[in-house]
Amino acid sequence: METTKNVILSVKDLVVKFKVRNKELTAIRHISMDLYNGETLAIVGESGSGKTVLTKTFTGMLESNGRIESGSIIFEGQELTALKTDKQWETIRGAKISTVFQDPMTSLNPLKKIGIQITEVIEKHQKLPTVEAKKIARSLMERVGIKNAEQRFNDYPFQYSGGMRQRIVIAIALACKPTILICDEPTTALDVTIQAQILDLIRDLQKEYGFTTIYITHDLGVVANVADRVAVMYAGQIVEYGTVREIFYDPRHPYTWALISSLPTLAEKDKPLYAIPGTPPTLFNEIKGDAFAPRNKYALKIDFEEEPPFYQISDTHFAKTWLLDPLAPDAEPPEAVKTMRERGKRHSPLTSEAK
Repeated sequence: METTKNVILSVKDLVVKFKVRNKELTAIRHISMDLYNGETLAIVGESGSGKTVLTKTFTGMLESNGRIESGSIIFEGQELTALKTDKQWETIRGAKISTVFQDPMTSLNPLKKIGIQITEVIEKHQKLPTVEAKKIARSLMERVGIKNAEQRFNDYPFQYSGGMRQRIVIAIALACKPTILICDEPTTALDVTIQAQILDLIRDLQKEYGFTTIYITHDLGVVANVADRVAVMYAGQIVEYGTVREIFYDPRHPYTWALISSLPTLAEKDKPLYAIPGTPPTLFNEIKGDAFAPRNKYALKIDFEEEPPFYQISDTHFAKTWLLDPLAPDAEPPEAVKTMRERGKRHSPLTSEAK
């Protein structure tokens, strides 16, 4: 997909903290990023890396024990960190930035009919009378692939399959014609066939409605199929970002190397699938140096002492690792990364190797 280079959301030096059992946890550690109009950005990383917390700051949905400690989030010229109440967030949350969550049953009211739930959102945000809102709701149901929308309008969520419920959640998210659609692990709870259908649906709707998409996922197969750019997160920071081809075929951070090495399609016959050793660091403590250093066999002495800066590899590719310093020794990436690079040289389609 071709993207225009108009920045619609800009994050600068964002820090997010949570109060947990009288301790303070720093979930987001000085993140800066830009989101471009019309693009699809995938945010990847292990559970607990901060992916969902980061995007919750875009809609004011942090839990009550969380807060933005410092930093800036500018959306369409507006400073989102200045919004404090639900009333203030009403013009952004749902209306301009919508979210499709992992489990549709947490987004749908089990006691309300499907059609009514879509209609209420349209009435609230588009200020339309009920009759017209219902007409639009039925049209949206048909657009997201619900057959016999007229009859299914009065069904309850339990009467829908998991894939159908996710389609309804997408319809609700689109009811306000958002500028940005955040998809938080939207296919995790679905089987493989339905996953592909939902991803195709979101891609088609993006082309039709022109919104910008953020995918939150740990599944590199999803990334390969949908993304224009990728941000790799670890321990509350973005450690590498670039185009999807750069991240798959020319990764530079050892953590990205490890993620690619974990791809099932790159596993060798009769050998166990690679697993990243160790566990992520606790974010209750201040992290000294590179957070990934204790799990990184390529770590240098300085990795344990000083946090690396971002090094620029190309106009679109940056990585936060001391291995890119001119004074660093050469480091040979894992065989899995070399294999991916060879596939990239042959212009092998990403979708066939990352699923």
